[in-house]
Amino acid sequence: MGRGHSAPAKPAEKRKGAAARQHYHHGALKDALVAAAEAILLENGVGGFSLRAAARRAGVSPSAPAHHFGDAAGLLTEVAARGFEELARDLREAEERGGADPAALLRELGRAYVAFALQHPARVRLMFRRDMCDPQAERLKQAADEAYALLENAVRAFCGIAPEEACDPRTMGMILAAWSMVHGFAQLALDGALDVVAGEMGDLDTILSQMLSAMLSALTVPPPSK
Repeated sequence: MGRGHSAPAKPAEKRKGAAARQHYHHGALKDALVAAAEAILLENGVGGFSLRAAARRAGVSPSAPAHHFGDAAGLLTEVAARGFEELARDLREAEERGGADPAALLRELGRAYVAFALQHPARVRLMFRRDMCDPQAERLKQAADEAYALLENAVRAFCGIAPEEACDPRTMGMILAAWSMVHGFAQLALDGALDVVAGEMGDLDTILSQMLSAMLSALTVPPPSK
């Protein structure tokens, strides 16, 4: 008997295979590149990132990322924008958990902010690197503004100031203080600086639930402006 040979692909099969490749390159490719970029950032940091490395990680040609994102800043801007969008979703869920109690609302948003940072360390480190992204990109600006507004409105509720009212310097100071607390807490946790405290007081989850809440409770409501 002669050797067996696989039958040549039928035209329909060829079209099906081409369609699958086209779907990947024009549909899921952006998601694949974003996932590849995050993996590289997590393993090597921002300094170890390149479009070529992202393409290699995603299994596509070196020119594929440039087609969708233009340059490295374009891809990193997409990663950062998605990060802020997911952060905003987590903060909205925290809003629901916080309910009508302004103090509980502020604590829930603070815990959600830190929890997001611990779950997505590479993404969070990038989100605030204006030198690595395009800070003027509309999607990034909108996503960042939405996340910030959720935190600002929680502080406004804590201070008894309606969302449409202008902030006086003391209230703005409260907003920045709350943001600094949760962001600084997250950075300390990501850098491992809380390990000593964690050893004395329990695991990081305990510190997050108890110490961060205590820190936010130390904020005092400013008196009404005259």
